[in-house]
Amino acid sequence: MSAPKRFTVMSREWCHLCHELVDALRPLAAEYGWAIEVIDVDQHPELEARWDELVPVLLHGEHELCHYHLDEAAVRAYCSGFPLESRA
Repeated sequence: MSAPKRFTVMSREWCHLCHELVDALRPLAAEYGWAIEVIDVDQHPELEARWDELVPVLLHGEHELCHYHLDEAAVRAYCSGFPLESRA
């Protein structure tokens, strides 16, 4: 079973790069019909240990799409690999 169409952003509340990545991601997510989940790594020690200096990190499931800044071309290429859902 594939991961749901949801981006996950590993973030920090005080991180301006994190806020910029989420703001840049919003129109792209809307275009593809994907949800965005933002997780503050400082609230989860296991996530902070894993992602610490890489935040912001944009994920789909366990797949890392980019970090620090939105790589729109990489995200578009990744999203285009998903088949259209049946409307039947």
